[in-house]
Amino acid sequence: MLNSIQLDDIKKLQLVCEQEENIQLKLNWDMLETRNEKEVRDFFHYENDLLIGFLGLYGFGNKMELCGMVHPCYRRKGIFSKMFTEAISTIKKEKVKTILLNAPSNSFSAKKFLQSIPCHFSFSEHQMKWSEIDLGGEEDIIIRTSTPDDLETEIQLDVSCFDFSEEEAKVYNQRIKKENTQEFYLIEADQQKVGKIRVQHLNDEAWIYGFAIFPDYQGRGFGRKALKKIIRDEYQKGFPIFLEVETTNSNALRLYESCGFKTVVSQDYYEYK
Repeated sequence: MLNSIQLDDIKKLQLVCEQEENIQLKLNWDMLETRNEKEVRDFFHYENDLLIGFLGLYGFGNKMELCGMVHPCYRRKGIFSKMFTEAISTIKKEKVKTILLNAPSNSFSAKKFLQSIPCHFSFSEHQMKWSEIDLGGEEDIIIRTSTPDDLETEIQLDVSCFDFSEEEAKVYNQRIKKENTQEFYLIEADQQKVGKIRVQHLNDEAWIYGFAIFPDYQGRGFGRKALKKIIRDEYQKGFPIFLEVETTNSNALRLYESCGFKTVVSQDYYEYK
């Protein structure tokens, strides 16, 4: 588990790097703040007690995402390359099928580094923010807090909708259930469990994650009704509302845009070979 000094140092370095290039780094703070102390997931480079380099690993099932940064005044000295080499060595000891490097779409320093390693562009992801629009009347769908009895349903949704294996989905759900910033919900329609969605409250913002509807129930409007209900509830609580979506997921993108979400920043993902 990262200590308070390390977390504070990461935040300070992130601010400097983001201001330098007018970017937003995706450092998955929910995961940074709940690290398993038995896993090596974070790599630091200090000079004179100042953090000038950081790289974090973030596991999602059989995928491992990497995102890092180096202080603008200390670049082109091989610092990031050293951390990257250590990170790849760590990943190779684990059962990981895909290694993804995350970079803000407009980061010139990230793109320069990516040109120096064996990787190829995989996909882009939009981070979207809800703009206040009329969502109409209340939705005739049930969204309730999930219980331990719903775990198997949540696992099967990850398998059906997010390409997880059952074991990967089990481990992933066990991990995120430990995060005290998240609320987990089951979506019910026609007296059946048809989907799930979770909301994370972080830095006075509401982020929607893990939104999934079983394939057999897709195309019936259940997802739209559930999304609108969650938006309405979070808006009434006073939270600005965000979510993430891959640009290749055209159906989800159309749904989110039609419900009032607009892209605020984009992240690019490169697959490492």
